[in-house]
This record gives sequence, structure tokens and C-alpha cells, in this order.
Amino acid sequence: MKNAVIIPARGGSKRLPNKNIMLLEGVSLVAHSINFAKENSGLNLDIIVSTDHPEIKKIALEHNVTVVDRPKEISGDLTPSVAVMKHSIEVLGKKYDNVILLQPTNPLRPKNLLQDAFKIFTAGNFGSLMTVSKNKHKLGKIINNKFVPSTYKPGQRSQDLEPLFFENGLLYITKVEHILNDKIITEDAFPMEINHPFASIDIDTQEDFDFAEYLYNKHKNE
Repeated sequence: MKNAVIIPARGGSKRLPNKNIMLLEGVSLVAHSINFAKENSGLNLDIIVSTDHPEIKKIALEHNVTVVDRPKEISGDLTPSVAVMKHSIEVLGKKYDNVILLQPTNPLRPKNLLQDAFKIFTAGNFGSLMTVSKNKHKLGKIINNKFVPSTYKPGQRSQDLEPLFFENGLLYITKVEHILNDKIITEDAFPMEINHPFASIDIDTQEDFDFAEYLYNKHKNE
């Protein structure tokens, strides 16, 4: 199998400017994902960074990975990741079997995550795989200035809640034909449960970044 790792890293970010080149323990966020992919070279990976930013392009080239110049029309806040992935595949014109999405805003991942995920993905012949984590919060809505529980009954203990999960964004694997049909998550997507502290990191603010630094230093040797 030939697999593409696509790391979408645009330059614009309103809440945390230039976040993809911020240094987390001396390594830029985009480079964290590049390095993670390189640690899994046995999976026959092409590592691709899609960007519209000259500094991100420079970092990627210094790490000897492929760069796809992202056009302005797919570099906005509302551009879906699948559009960026599809563009990269079409521009490169190479034959890939599967595409792995690594988001720079999720820079920290358990060491064996990709190897374990790929084994599950190929053994089950799924159209796609996504990583999820268990929700531990009592969630509800505010309606007419009143809190209305959605995931529990008032007085219910946390340990008795029905298990609910959220996409943690650590990685996605999708067969290339689905990406070309504008889908990352297919109907038969396998939800791979990850309950590691790194799954709680998604960097959009300075507070998120500070939390990532704390968790990195606490769990970097695990």
C-alpha cells in the first residue's frame, strides 16, 4: 500500500496568530506532526504539508517533506479539511491507497497511535477510521435562561452516565476514493477509542497552548 500523510497548515489564525509555527518545547506545531509521521516510515508514507504560508513551507522543506502550495480559495477559516486533502492528492497526481490526516493543532499523540490505528483500519477493511475519546462531562443546553440537561438526569452520578464520545482530532485514516468524493468520515468509519491525556489537546488559544506544554512535560516519556 502507498499512503499519504497530509498535514494542513495554513498561515491565518485569528484567535492565535501564527499558531502553526509556534514552538512547543522548541519544535513548531507543524513539525511535531511531521516528526510523528516520520516515526512511522514503515507504513510506506509520503508526508505532505499543504500551506499558503512561506515560513511553514520553509519548515516543511527543512524537514525534507513534500509541500503543496495551497491557493487562496481553499485557505480560509471555513475551508473543510477534505478540500485541502483532495487538492493535494490531485496536484501531486500520485496513486495512493489511503490518506492520513494529521492536524498541527493536535501536535501530541501517543507513540504507537498510528501503527495501532493502521492495523485496525486494514484488518477491518473500513472506509475510514477516526480517533475518539470518552466524554466525562454532564452536558446540557440553556433554554430561556434555564439549564436543560441533555446527557443525564438531574442527580445522576457521573459514573452512571451513558457512555458518550467525541472526535479528538488526533488522526483520521481514509481510503483515497472517499477523499476524492469529498468525505473524510465514511458511514462505516471505525471509532478508535483513545483515552490518553494528549487526546484533550486542541490548540486554538494561548490557554490551549499553555495546557499542551504542561501535558507534554508531564507525559513526554510515556
